[in-house]
Amino acid sequence: MTPVLVFDIESIPDVAGLRRLHDLGPEVPDQEVADMAMLMRRQQTGGSDFMPLHLQRIVTISCALRSGDSFRVFSLSEPDATEAEIVQRFFDGIEKYTPQIVSWNGGGFDLPVLHYRAMLHSVTAPRYWDQGEDDKDFKWNNYISRYHNRHLDLMDLLALYQPRGAVALDSLAKLYGLPGKLGMDGSKVWDAWQNGQAADIRDYCETDVVNTYLVFLRFQLMRGVLTREQHEREVELVRSTLADIDAPHWRQFLEAWGRHE
Repeated sequence: MTPVLVFDIESIPDVAGLRRLHDLGPEVPDQEVADMAMLMRRQQTGGSDFMPLHLQRIVTISCALRSGDSFRVFSLSEPDATEAEIVQRFFDGIEKYTPQIVSWNGGGFDLPVLHYRAMLHSVTAPRYWDQGEDDKDFKWNNYISRYHNRHLDLMDLLALYQPRGAVALDSLAKLYGLPGKLGMDGSKVWDAWQNGQAADIRDYCETDVVNTYLVFLRFQLMRGVLTREQHEREVELVRSTLADIDAPHWRQFLEAWGRHE
């Protein structure tokens, strides 16, 4: 069985990068740097203050890993590690295990951000970037090509690669009887970071990857990879694994899951 790694990142404005680009010294507080950049962004876009992808600093990468007989959820996060360490460890996992990686809009957001930040920090990721140069199997199925399955962007595939067909994970998860988002979303991450709520950001990101994994299991059922009985066993594995973790966000997740079913 090929390991499956579902991943999601959370990011904040890259204040250090903005200082460099706009020649701002240390006397300008981080909040003022970010506020200025977001104001400029709103003027450029006509309303959105979402930073360009190369100016997104990664503070958490959460993963749901299904491998062998086990399912586990974990995060690579600041302040326990630097952004460079977080990104390198993510690609080291791909180097070691060659999993199928699964995302929701990973091709449109998470992976491009990871690419830019990896280059900033001189991160190495030869297995991830292999397109047949080192392993001939990767010529026809690699992590980079949009229509290959080593990286499966569920949002992109289910929409048949049409932007107007894309839907939000939260909406789809709740439609399928899953918990969806539990109080935080991406628009609140910067404020949460400023308030010292790094753990809350990590918890939110972890629930997102489990929602994504459960949607992925439905996809595997739909395309015949899993039988109904296998699907039920996989869902129960997730439920029992989370029930064994003594953490408030998983108790809340399981309670919401029970209400929505």
